[in-house]
Amino acid sequence: MTLRRSANRLAGLALIALLAACAAGLEKTTMAHAQTRPEGAFVSLQGGQVHAIVRGQGPDLVMIHGANGNARDFSFELIDRLAGEFRVIAFDRPGFGFSEAFDGLESPVEQADILRAAAAALGVVRPILLGHSYGGAVAMAWALRAGDDLAGMTLLAPATHPWPGELGLWYRLTASWLGQTLVLPAVARIAPRESVERTLAGVFAPDPVPEGYLDHLGYDLTMRVGQLTLNARQVNSLRAHVEAMAPGYPALSLPIEVVHGSEDVTVGLRYHAERLVKDVESARLTRLDGVGHMPHHARPEDVVAAVERTAARAGLR
Repeated sequence: MTLRRSANRLAGLALIALLAACAAGLEKTTMAHAQTRPEGAFVSLQGGQVHAIVRGQGPDLVMIHGANGNARDFSFELIDRLAGEFRVIAFDRPGFGFSEAFDGLESPVEQADILRAAAAALGVVRPILLGHSYGGAVAMAWALRAGDDLAGMTLLAPATHPWPGELGLWYRLTASWLGQTLVLPAVARIAPRESVERTLAGVFAPDPVPEGYLDHLGYDLTMRVGQLTLNARQVNSLRAHVEAMAPGYPALSLPIEVVHGSEDVTVGLRYHAERLVKDVESARLTRLDGVGHMPHHARPEDVVAAVERTAARAGLR
């Protein structure tokens, strides 16, 4: 799941959950779902472990998922589409999926440093980075820290720049003491699956959610208290981080392909992708008309083509 549209939808759910939890005395309930299992391997680093799904052979392609998601967002379909030409490494960001939290890292720069270390441990050499949504901010932080070590980047609906206005009630609430200590634990315990599915539909809109997506992503993973809490802190602080990062973008010279849907109301096209291609001479934008925030599910063939263009521009073809 990702940033702005889901925030507004989850706000009502949070308030309902809070009232219900208070009435019930915050008694624990059992969530009816199967436990999701790791698909990949673990990289041990100082401070914790990072989980990575590794498939295929060829030039290295590192994937970084968005807010409140995990690497299984990519293994639903995209990894298999690219593993015939690349060695794909899809990471769970620290604190998400099966990766440990590394003391609750909140900035894209801190997360990028952890993932760079994990990639080095896996023998990754001059990779292409693919970042979706919040993962696009982490990819940009990686490029600012170690751009010479990258072949290029493919960014999907990336959150790269400060935006006007507020994120909405959900993140204002969940960034507070009340939200962190009461609302999020209540939501994790008692949120009905139907409400989560409606929120997910809002993130994908106007595109449909693929059948079986939520089960593959891991309902149990996305609704953990620790992950919800970390996600709220990260998203709430993101604008300040990208505001600090943005002045460094014009110095980047590596090939960057950006894919962004025209109907994305989670990470607005004009506030992020369009500004990025103005700031970075080597960035090119593919605008997908009628597509929302999940282009790798709505139009995976266009995403594959963007990765292939990145590889060609980087001299990997």
